[in-house]
Amino acid sequence: MNEYRTIDLEEEKNELGKIEISPEVIEVIAGLAASEVEGVHSLRGNFAAGVVERLGRKNHGKGVKVELGEEGVTIDISVTLRYGVSVPEVARNVQTNIQQALQTMTSITLQSINIHVLGIQFEVTEDMDEQ
Repeated sequence: MNEYRTIDLEEEKNELGKIEISPEVIEVIAGLAASEVEGVHSLRGNFAAGVVERLGRKNHGKGVKVELGEEGVTIDISVTLRYGVSVPEVARNVQTNIQQALQTMTSITLQSINIHVLGIQFEVTEDMDEQ
């Protein structure tokens, strides 16, 4: 049901009309901001997102869930990190990068940004591929 809701930017109303932002736009911005952070290997989506991507359509919102609540916008993002990084530090950097990107691009205020670390990706060397 939430996918048809939009976020009205009250402070951005002017004589030309109102501005609305779809949750899918927030998903894309948050996904791109998270993938830019050093130490993030990938974002993890659900099964349907994987099928869509295999069919040739790039899903930039993969692994990102946006909920529009009464208190504000909540973002849940699922990531896989690279082996050897500090998990709390990378998670904080992801939260900060998403918050800054959304503030700059949309002016919306967030209730929370929840990071779910689903795995650690080890570096694959060519020696391991040959075995």
